Amino acid sequence: MTALAGIRVVELSGLAPAPFGCMVLADLGADVVLVERPGGNGPAGPPPGPMQRGRRTVTVDLKSEAGVAELLSLIEKADVLVEGFRPGVAERLGFGPEVCERLNPRLIYARMTGWGQDGPLAPAAGHDIDYIAIAGALDPLGRAGEKPHAPINLLGDFAGGGMLLAVGVLAALVERGTSGRGQVVDAAMVDGSSLLMTFIHGMAAAGRWPAPRGRNLLDGGAPFYDTYRAADGGYLAVGSLEPQFYAALLKGLNLTDDPDLPGQFDFAAWPELRRRFTERFLEKTRDEWAAIFEPLDACVSPVLSLAEAPLHPHNEARKSFIEVDGIVQPAPAPRLQRTPAKPPAPPRTTSVPEVLASWP
Repeated sequence: MTALAGIRVVELSGLAPAPFGCMVLADLGADVVLVERPGGNGPAGPPPGPMQRGRRTVTVDLKSEAGVAELLSLIEKADVLVEGFRPGVAERLGFGPEVCERLNPRLIYARMTGWGQDGPLAPAAGHDIDYIAIAGALDPLGRAGEKPHAPINLLGDFAGGGMLLAVGVLAALVERGTSGRGQVVDAAMVDGSSLLMTFIHGMAAAGRWPAPRGRNLLDGGAPFYDTYRAADGGYLAVGSLEPQFYAALLKGLNLTDDPDLPGQFDFAAWPELRRRFTERFLEKTRDEWAAIFEPLDACVSPVLSLAEAPLHPHNEARKSFIEVDGIVQPAPAPRLQRTPAKPPAPPRTTSVPEVLASWP
């Protein structure tokens, strides 16, 4: 038995955030049926594979009356509907929240958008980089004196989008256990991205985020919380914030007894401290430094590539990566003690009648 066994999810095909949220639900045991449009999502859509794992896929033309009728037949038996259209599109096509509530009062109607269902920007187009820009999550990212740099599409699409969607669906399912009623979940990437900045807002309010981009404690401004190039072109991630970890960093770099080394929190001397660290890390390869720091508990780690990460001994021991349909990919998470996730199955194509027959 998995945690979400018996939960039926209808997912209308879309781009990155909603498929990721539905992947999380499928990993946790929900029966997710992906409703694909004829011809798919085109080159901008997610490639087939990891993001669609654990799903059955049906093709339905939602621009036709017959297709909408097929979708509504699925919705009538579902627990959750996930759609990622712009506000008002689902209503115009004939399967908005009011229609679905009349058909299935227990339905969780989850709406994944960038800007949300209301507000001046609700009808506008956008992508991850736009949502994190408006949320205040893009401005702090980047080197001092340089332009903001987007962390691929992790913040808006996945952390502030798909994961927020999954949390909203789970919360609504828990509440339904008491009320017996479904509700609309308005998951907006701009909301989720700003939510992720809560800690930084607290730091700023406390006067602990005083400087512009790239000059603060956690944004690469501190020389003991940054990345360094090694002799072979590899990189080390250094997060030696606390005094005991900083002491271990100096020990690993053989700088403990250097009388000319500036103090850890001598802010004016941070450029000199960074210069010293930079020179020292260039003396050995990434893996040589990794071996030196492994027993020191200094919060120093090798920066691994996508191909290297699954082969790291810790990830191998925890089975943090799995292979599904010949593709190496991250394993389901989090790990539940009594109801662990099953190994995800590759996506498979089916039909609406077959799904309905399996949903008595």
